[in-house]
Amino acid sequence: MKRVLFALMIQSFLIHALFAAGDTGSVVRGKVTDTSGKALAGASVTVSDSFIGTYTSPDGTFNIPGLKTGDYTVVCSFIGYEPDTKKLHIDGDVTIVFTLREKPYITDDVLVSAMRAGDRTPLAFSSVGKDELKKQNAGYDMPFLLGLTPSFVETSEAGNGIGYTSMRVRGTDGNRINVTIDGIPLNDAESQQVFWVDLPDLASSVDNVQVQRGAGTSSNGSGAFGATISLQTLNPENDPFAELSVSGGSFNTFKKVVSAGTGMMGGKFGLRMRYSELSSDGYIDRTGSRHKSENITGVYRSGNTLIKANIILGEEHTGISWWGVPKEMLSVNRRYNPAGEYIDKNGVTQHYSNESDNYRQDHFQLILNQKINEALSFDAALHYTRGRGYYEEYRQGQAYADYGLGNITIGDSVLSKTDLTRRKWMSNDFYGAVWSLKYKTDRMDIRFGGGANIYEGDHFGRLIWMQYSGDTEKDHQWYFNDSRKGEISIYGKATYSVSDRLSAYGDLQYRRVGYRFRGIDDDLKDLGQDHKFGFFNPKAGMFWNITPHQDAWFSFSVAHREPTRDDFKEASGDESAMPLPETLYDTELGYKLRSGKASFGINLYHMYYTDQLVPTGQLSDVGYSIMTNAKKSYRIGAEFIAGIKPATFIDWNLNLTLSRSRILDFTEYYTDYNTADWSSEYLSRYLGTVAIAYSPGVIGSSDLGFTIFRNTGLHFISKYVGKQYVDNTMNTERMVDPYFVSNLRVDFSPSIRSLKGLQLQLLVNNIFNKMYVSNGYGGNWFENGVEKSWSYYFPQAGINFMIRAGIKF
Repeated sequence: MKRVLFALMIQSFLIHALFAAGDTGSVVRGKVTDTSGKALAGASVTVSDSFIGTYTSPDGTFNIPGLKTGDYTVVCSFIGYEPDTKKLHIDGDVTIVFTLREKPYITDDVLVSAMRAGDRTPLAFSSVGKDELKKQNAGYDMPFLLGLTPSFVETSEAGNGIGYTSMRVRGTDGNRINVTIDGIPLNDAESQQVFWVDLPDLASSVDNVQVQRGAGTSSNGSGAFGATISLQTLNPENDPFAELSVSGGSFNTFKKVVSAGTGMMGGKFGLRMRYSELSSDGYIDRTGSRHKSENITGVYRSGNTLIKANIILGEEHTGISWWGVPKEMLSVNRRYNPAGEYIDKNGVTQHYSNESDNYRQDHFQLILNQKINEALSFDAALHYTRGRGYYEEYRQGQAYADYGLGNITIGDSVLSKTDLTRRKWMSNDFYGAVWSLKYKTDRMDIRFGGGANIYEGDHFGRLIWMQYSGDTEKDHQWYFNDSRKGEISIYGKATYSVSDRLSAYGDLQYRRVGYRFRGIDDDLKDLGQDHKFGFFNPKAGMFWNITPHQDAWFSFSVAHREPTRDDFKEASGDESAMPLPETLYDTELGYKLRSGKASFGINLYHMYYTDQLVPTGQLSDVGYSIMTNAKKSYRIGAEFIAGIKPATFIDWNLNLTLSRSRILDFTEYYTDYNTADWSSEYLSRYLGTVAIAYSPGVIGSSDLGFTIFRNTGLHFISKYVGKQYVDNTMNTERMVDPYFVSNLRVDFSPSIRSLKGLQLQLLVNNIFNKMYVSNGYGGNWFENGVEKSWSYYFPQAGINFMIRAGIKF
């Protein structure tokens, strides 16, 4: 911790020195208009190869001070217009005018803009562009591609970033992170998570990502309690192309991607297609992945109309790894996987060969955008997602009664147990519509929107093999339950420019959710339940452009979130344990300062919760964290973000989060066993104020880049994550230790006249071979009043590498 604070002090000193060096100089003033002379408010004006930039005021004017004598390239851009570039020699104040031409067709930037924070929205957010995604995308899942954004922690069950991966932002887990793709909900309606493994290599079809921290803006889909992630897909390119990318590396990891596009035929219609195959043995034993995915995007543009269709197909076959590694095995064999383990008739430990998860998920989306006039536009989308799959397990010594079966008689013997192989199935359909209406003038930007979505899901289990089956038929179905979830939401949000430098923001949303369960679960317990919720989520804030190089903002948001299916399932039959919906009161304060050589920002946040669902430290049989309501809790922190460019060939991007997450007045409930007769007693103890599980107090990352030659880049990437308790008792026996990991990436992009692009890349991960774990779970019990502990962890790979080659024609 002391080293982190010392590094922060050095960083602050360097940034202050760089800013002080760039405070004086000439001023570039100007105005941005369209070809008719109309002023364009909110256009971006930036100085290339620097952190300097500003936005035009309501009358289209701008000024950029602090430029020293020299040659500069100034770029102006605005949604719906062709960007313009001017090369200037500065030796005193300069006045310039940008005249932007409207693009011959509208773009789909407007399709996701209703979901996203704008440049003057008073919220904390980060953006990851196409180029950076491509450089990181050697086969890893999306959480690992976003791992350098502030307050972000990624983890992999297989230990190498492929297969089942997950993420937390500000300590909150994936089922509190709202995810949309082209404005369409991507979260699973029941778990409220995105299972990235179901969409292999999605990053190869994504143009850019915005990660909002905190309550964020109103979005379609599930409520945001930690972050909002907005994905925008790639469009067909203007010219035809074909592209091949091949990656290979440690743990027999291979990835093949073939992409092609027709170009915009007649300037109106174009297709873009991608096919990916990904395979890996995984770092943890028997966690191999065999994935395939396809994507087809078609766009039709004509005048003021844009129609876009997405087909995203994903298929995954993954070795089960969600059990983790028992704590006592970490020092013996940190790659040990208990899934599928059994003892054969000779007393030899064996592993079932098909202990695996198998799932297919297909997405179909149709999007319309219509520009009605210069100020008014409308967009709407229809979507349908089909999912179906199972996970297969071998189980020893299973009681027939647990599967609704009677005992089996063989000769004179009556058998009450048998070894068996089972499959737990899930089949679901998710469909609906989303829409938004945008009205924009020089001073006002107003958006109305909403959505209506329905989820229908079946859960059932079948026995595909039994050692002693009697007259039980193959594929005996021992449980079946279904669920239906409907949601309708409506929102209105507005940004108003009070003056050239001050703007006000307001956002109101109402969500109505209905949830129904029917049938029995795998433990033969009746799940029958009905739940209805209505949530009003207001947000407001102010943005102040203090000077062309300084911004400040403030916001306050209220958000609500309903419990997940598993939260309800765990409490089924016990009304006193039924989970309550959660409420978040999120206060955010931000400041950003820019100069030619550096950029520095700080976000202060206070997230106060009532009835927050927090992890108990235990997992369900499919790896889901079992939760409980905490009456009062909070997260408070500071996020520091900096970019430094001390020389033309050096770029250094850093972020650091210092936070404190606490539950107030926490009482732990536990079971105490009397070892004399193994009777048990259910007891409790008051622990007071405790840390929230999985909430590190320090998260920091650094990306130090060097341009060695014109086409060669070297990146030294580091990440630090502080200690995390795996339950809410703050017991160090159940804790993920702090870790610091460094990676190296070399990018080589030679220019070859006959090719549109050639990329060669080497990634060496964990270059110092740090033996660390990034996640875990656990719990306790008591014997004769003495606490005992159990825990499982998810070790990550030591030093490993990936090589990627891509060629574009």
